[in-house]
Amino acid sequence: MAIISLSVPDSLIKKIDEKIAEKGYASRSEIARQALRLYLSENIKINEIDGEAAATITVIYKENADRRKLTESQHLFSGLVSTFLHAHIQEGYCLEVIILKGQAFLIEKFLDALKRNEDIIQMKVSILNQK
Repeated sequence: MAIISLSVPDSLIKKIDEKIAEKGYASRSEIARQALRLYLSENIKINEIDGEAAATITVIYKENADRRKLTESQHLFSGLVSTFLHAHIQEGYCLEVIILKGQAFLIEKFLDALKRNEDIIQMKVSILNQK
């Protein structure tokens, strides 16, 4: 295992040490490794994947939004959509989690369609590439 060193402000070290105690991490190194794994997994770019991939997409939109665009996207790419969950998260807002599996280039097209939907307030994408 390689060793790296980094400078961290005291205020951040204090928060890290609090999380270690709260969550039961073995060490600062372990929490740093977990943070790096999370960073790398959150920064997988769908357009860099060749072949199959899986993804989750979480979208938040206003409850009174016209759902036709979202529904049209899901139907157009229905071969990718494994399942989805719809929930009312607070008054006036809906959340959907869409689980996709298929060719990466098709997942990218689905994401592009969602990005053009002006009713979506927030969108979070997680990509799994097992290579």
